[in-house]
Formats: sequence, C-alpha cells, structure tokens
Amino acid sequence: MNAPPTPGRGPRRFGWPQRVFSQVLLMQLAIITGVTILVTGLFLAPLSDQLDDQAMRRALAIAQSTAADPDIVEHLSSTDPSDGGPVQSAAERVRRATGAEYVVVMNQRGVRWSHPDTHRIGAVVSTDPGEALRGREVMEIDSGTLGRSARGKVPLFGPSGEVIGAVSVGIAYDSVRARLLAAIPGLLAYAGGALAVGALAAYLISRRLQRQTHDLAFSDISALLTEREAMLHGIREGVVALDGAGRVRLLNDEAQRLLGLGPEAAGRPLEEVLGDGRTTDVLAGRVVGDDLLAVRGSRVLLANRMPTDDGGAVVTLRDRTELEHLGRELDSTTGLIDALRAQDHEHANRLHTLLGLLELEMHEDAMEFVTEVVGVHRATAEQVTEKVQDPLLAALLVGKTTVAAERGVSLRLAPGTLLPDRVVDPRGLVTVVGNLVDNATDAAAGSDGARIEVGLRTEGRTVILGVRDSGPGVPQDQHASIFTEGWSTKDVPAHGKRGLGLALVRRLAERQGGSVTVSGADGGGAVFTVVLPEALAEPPAGSPEDRPPHPTHPATTGEQR
Repeated sequence: MNAPPTPGRGPRRFGWPQRVFSQVLLMQLAIITGVTILVTGLFLAPLSDQLDDQAMRRALAIAQSTAADPDIVEHLSSTDPSDGGPVQSAAERVRRATGAEYVVVMNQRGVRWSHPDTHRIGAVVSTDPGEALRGREVMEIDSGTLGRSARGKVPLFGPSGEVIGAVSVGIAYDSVRARLLAAIPGLLAYAGGALAVGALAAYLISRRLQRQTHDLAFSDISALLTEREAMLHGIREGVVALDGAGRVRLLNDEAQRLLGLGPEAAGRPLEEVLGDGRTTDVLAGRVVGDDLLAVRGSRVLLANRMPTDDGGAVVTLRDRTELEHLGRELDSTTGLIDALRAQDHEHANRLHTLLGLLELEMHEDAMEFVTEVVGVHRATAEQVTEKVQDPLLAALLVGKTTVAAERGVSLRLAPGTLLPDRVVDPRGLVTVVGNLVDNATDAAAGSDGARIEVGLRTEGRTVILGVRDSGPGVPQDQHASIFTEGWSTKDVPAHGKRGLGLALVRRLAERQGGSVTVSGADGGGAVFTVVLPEALAEPPAGSPEDRPPHPTHPATTGEQR
C-alpha cells in the first residue's frame, strides 16, 4: 500500500513564473540575449567578407609589385625555367618578404618559372590564368596545388607593351580564417560585457517594477482591476479622478448620474465637460476645504478632494439633496412643534377667556371675541393668496406667518407684491423664499418690534424677491462671505451642518442666471434681494399681461443703504 503524501511537500513544478517582477525580468533577459546574439552574428558575417577582401587585395598588391620589376620581365624572356634561375630567386625573395603562400611567375602558355615547390617549376599552372594573360587583373578565392587561398593575378607586359606572362600571388586561406577566429574571442567578450550590463539594467528595472507593483502576480493585478471596477461602479458615492493636466481620467456611474455626464467625458478637460462655475472650481481644487458645497442642476452635492502623487486628484461626491430637504423639513417641523406648543397655551387661554365671558353671561362680547380670533387668521390667508397666486409659495408664506407669529415676529407682504401663477420652478422658488424667511425669523426674533417683510414683484419674466428683517443686520465687511458655505451665527444642528441655506440660495439663483445680494436698511436690519431672470413662463395667448408694481411700491419697504 502506498504511503500517504507528506503535507506541504509535493513535486516541484517548474514553469512560467507568476510574479510581474520575474516575468518582466525573464522577458528582458531573453530580449537582451537575442539582440546580443543577433548583433554578434550580423557583425561576424561582414567581418569574414572583409578579411577575404583584405587578403585578396593584399595578394593583388604583391602581384602588382612583382610584375613591375623589370628584371623579372627580362629574365622571363631570356632564361629557361629552373629551380635556381633568376626568376625563381626573385619570386622567393618577394614571397619571404611579404609572407605570401606562393609567388608564381608564368609565361604566356601558363608554364611556371617560379613556385615554392621547386618540383612544380616548368609545369603548367593548375588554375586557369586566361584572364590575367588577356591583360586583366584578377582577385579570387580558389583552390590550387597548395590548397585554398586568396589570390591576385596580374599580367606581365613586355618592353613593347605586349602580354608576355602573368604573376599569381596567393595568401593562405588558413591565415585569413585564423584572423577571423582570433577576432571572435574579443568580440564575444564585448558581447558578454554588453549582455551583463543589459542584464543588470533589466534586473534594476524589474526590481523597481517589483516595488511599484508590490510583488503582485499578473493574475492578482487582473483581479484587483476587476474588483476596482466593481467597487467604483457599485458604490453609491460619486468618484471623479483627474490627471495632472486637469482632464477627467475616470467617472464612476454615480458621478455620471450626479453631474449629468456620460462616459464620453473621460479624457476631456474638466472645464469643457462641466463649464465654468462653482462645481468646476471645487473639483479643480481652486476652492479648498472639507465637505465643500456645490450645486449641479437640481442637486446639492458635497465634494471632498484628495490630491495624488502625479499631480492629479480624486474627488468624491455625495448627494445631499434629500438630506438637505430633510434637514430643512426637520427645522420647519421643530419650529412648527414649538409653534403648536405655544398655540396650545394660547388656545387654552382663549378657551378660558371664552368660558369666563359665557359664565358672566357676556354673550355679545364672547361672539365678538371669537369673530376677531377667526377673522385674523382668515384675513392673513386671504391676503397672501390674493397677492401670491402660486399655491406652493402661498402655502409656505401662510405657514411661515403662523410660525413667525408664535416666535413674536410679525411677517407681512410688502405693498405692491404680486406674483402670478406662472412660476417655472415653484420648488426652487419655495426653497429660496423658505431659506431667507427662516434666516430673517431667526435674526428678528427677540428684537424690538420684530418684523419681516416679504416682497415679490415681476418685470416681464423676471421675479424680484426682497426679504427685510428688523434684526441686527449684516456687517458691511461680511456682505460677500455670508453666502459661502459654512458661514453661520448659529450652533450646528444634530442632523447636519450650518451655513448651507444662504449658499444654497446663491447657487439656485446663479443656476437660473440670477443673483442675490444683501444690504442694510434704514432703522436697522438687513435686506436680501434675489433676482431670478426668466422665472416666469410666458402668459397664455389672449390673457392680459401682468401689471408691473406701482413705482412708489418697491418689493420691500424701507430704503436700502
């Protein structure tokens, strides 16, 4: 029976490494080795041809020098071939002086007058001398009686210029091959040095890559990229990645939804895809801070920006629209609860008063008291709905009037107020009016003669809103900073952060191409003026045009300073 395998031990498997560092190193070494071998081969191939050419030219030069000797020309014509003849002596002297393998002098019939092997003198040469005997010089690699050699052949000219013979000089091919073989070790040494330097550079580059990739395998990187894509596009928070040039590098699905962009925004400059405005400044880093407020379309966004090492940044976006609405509703509900609590006491007092009048049998006084109490509330509602014809805004003002009254603040409409029921964005206007009235109520509460005056008038399709309070007012040096997010004189509530109301008012106004300003008023307090161009729809065909307010009745009472 076979023994069970030992845990943790098994056959060692050799294969392609998994780590990025190891794979890149092996690929670089393979490339460097291949390039080195290729370059060495490409260098050796022409080197062999160059050595052959040098040997042939050397042989030709020796032959030319020998043929130029007048004694050899004279002795070739005047003597017979012999091993001790003057031609043989002169040829051997040249051979020994130049290191040639042979120097052969022949007549016009190819008979040798000289040869290193004296037994071959007087015999016909073994290779065809026809080209040289016809007056042309020849260079070639050929085999003869002494083996393979690099040869040069030149014609011998007589005194009258006719060809009387030829000179053939050979350089042993073994010496040429020896020179080639002698050059190979040096060439391989240089190639080995280049290979070593390349391998060291490849190792250093791979080590740097190992540190940058945290020694991950390619499969790990692929898994991380897959997880990254799933995480980025699965979270319910917008993520915008920017490169060092301010171009959009990445937009996840939530960021596309919040910013109203598509996948085509990737790779384009931020200003090109978003346009100028607060949102672009926040994402580009021109506005710094944490939880920066930005308005994009109808959404209120909170942005946080984190710079990256390459000069870019990653911006996270959170949709605060619903939370802001809930916070406002919570504030309104809290105020309404306080108002109802106060009304409960007031209602009890009124019931006690009515009960006392009835017990005293003062029936007429009781009737007048009930009529007066009911009539005040009815008159207020009728006045608001008559001048503010949009139902949402009218309901808001009626409710705010009751809440303000319970806090000891009188809220009334300014003379000349008239808003037709043609508001393009009633909810946006309700947000603007609600924020300004809430702030005015907080500012006016507790002051002498606490009051708020709301004015609404139109100029064509433009709505001009004015809210004046009797509070302490806004210092002149804070008229600009009051509209920045985070600016507030009140404690931070449990549900969020302060300083968003006026900032949101400004964003909503600017989104419609309008503006909001603050100034002081005679007698103290502050006047907020909001201009909303094209806030009204065109009137139906055939209907009377809205009458502009009388010039002596501005949207808010009290001169601005």
